[in-house]
Amino acid sequence: MSISMYSASIPSFVRLLTNLDAILAKAESHVEEKKIGPTVLTSDRLFPDMLPLTSQIFIATDICKGAAARLTGQEAPVFSDTEKTFPELRARIAKTLTHLKDFKAEQFDGAETRHIVLKFGPKSFEFNGHDYLVNFVLPNIYFHSTTCYNILRHNGVVLGKADFLGS
Repeated sequence: MSISMYSASIPSFVRLLTNLDAILAKAESHVEEKKIGPTVLTSDRLFPDMLPLTSQIFIATDICKGAAARLTGQEAPVFSDTEKTFPELRARIAKTLTHLKDFKAEQFDGAETRHIVLKFGPKSFEFNGHDYLVNFVLPNIYFHSTTCYNILRHNGVVLGKADFLGS
């Protein structure tokens, strides 16, 4: 039995972003309860050379919407990357979820062999669709989501493994 590219991507992206939204909702409540400034936690990072929480959210959402687009041969929507507060970041996640839920399984037919090229400055990386999803996309979205969780947990937001995994 094999798993489809759709099944290996969209449901995982939706679950991860839904759980990330719930984590941000807890952080938003924490900030209000503790009377912490609206961007104190969203601008925090685990270490000086790491990106802040806002960037972690930008990257996680961009990777999800970009992967869905690349695997189906479409253009991904572009977001402005200006969100700074929990409500703004949660709205970005909601916008990404709406976009992802529009994809249908049949759009992913042949995605495992689709030629994917990523360019980062002067460097480019080439994948087939399967390797792109399994070796680049999934590890990246889990890395950035875990980093969000860790930043918030480090700052006292009461979170546990069940918050990350969801119901």
